[in-house]
Amino acid sequence: MAGHSHWAGIKHKKGRADKERSKIFSKLSREITVAAKLGDKDPDMNPRLRTAIQAAKQANMPKDNISRAVSKSEVSDDKNYESLRYEGFGPANIALIIETLTDNKNRSASSIRTVLQKNGGRLGETGSTTHMFSNCGVIHVEKDKINEEEIFESAINVGAKDCINLNNVFEIITEKEDFYKIKTELEKKVETLNYSSIEWRPINYVNITKDKGKQIIETLTALEELDDVQNIFTNANLKNIQ
Repeated sequence: MAGHSHWAGIKHKKGRADKERSKIFSKLSREITVAAKLGDKDPDMNPRLRTAIQAAKQANMPKDNISRAVSKSEVSDDKNYESLRYEGFGPANIALIIETLTDNKNRSASSIRTVLQKNGGRLGETGSTTHMFSNCGVIHVEKDKINEEEIFESAINVGAKDCINLNNVFEIITEKEDFYKIKTELEKKVETLNYSSIEWRPINYVNITKDKGKQIIETLTALEELDDVQNIFTNANLKNIQ
């Protein structure tokens, strides 16, 4: 759930046990329910819901689970989830942005604070780390779906900020405000997008030692195990830390 960052790549390599898989499904379900509650139940009319369902499908979440999560939005219960963002610092003073969907902000803040303090980090004030990141939309299109010239032209025409040729995919960067509009337009050209999300991308990455890298990964893993945490972004360069 941490976006297409170095951290996401490391998690993927670690493999997913049943317990971890169930936790991922639970977080995806929560996002689907909230998206359906806040907008139309039809994903074609609700870009946030469509994105949440696509993420669930990419995680191989069963169709029944997805349908149940949408239906849950119609049940009026006492749980009103809100999207809250926490900022803080981890081992080696790396910057963190932690996005949550929670029905109890005191519980979220307390559990995040505990994990960070145990690992030599701390929670920061609002604005303490966001200035180190760019909040943008990120879309990945597999290269076998469209040729380079066509994707670059399409990206420019729909108002994307950038289109980058990576190893296996074309990466389109959008302004946060334009993300859903551009995504909808690109879906007319390419039926299935490899990945799409609004991310916090570090303006500069911080290089770290392998020893610190191990501690950072343990911290990120512990944060991700918290039920309320949906996404984690860091400016630590974890590319060569396995």
